[in-house]
Amino acid sequence: MAKTKDDQDSVWQDFKDAVNMSPSELESWLKKDESKESGQHKGGGESVGHESGRRIVSLLRTKRADLSDDDYAHMRKVTGYVHRHLAQKPSGDVKETTWRYSLMNWGHDPLKK
Repeated sequence: MAKTKDDQDSVWQDFKDAVNMSPSELESWLKKDESKESGQHKGGGESVGHESGRRIVSLLRTKRADLSDDDYAHMRKVTGYVHRHLAQKPSGDVKETTWRYSLMNWGHDPLKK
């Protein structure tokens, strides 16, 4: 967990670097069929990434002073996922791939400059 102020600052900065979509962009994306269909689904329900995306929207709209240890733990999870997934980039055009869609569920659009 992010126990110290330095830990929290580090987790916050890493999260802000990894998540390059605004809350409204991510919220709009999460409504699309491509978003709902990508990722690992728990017993036919909502995918892990889609659920995480909804939480990321909430985190981005929360004041830093109001973030809990659980929030910081999720931010660390998001950062780790984004970094691992970026390292698995497929060759070729990724615009309409499940790889990109999965990343976008986690708040990162690899095509965004």
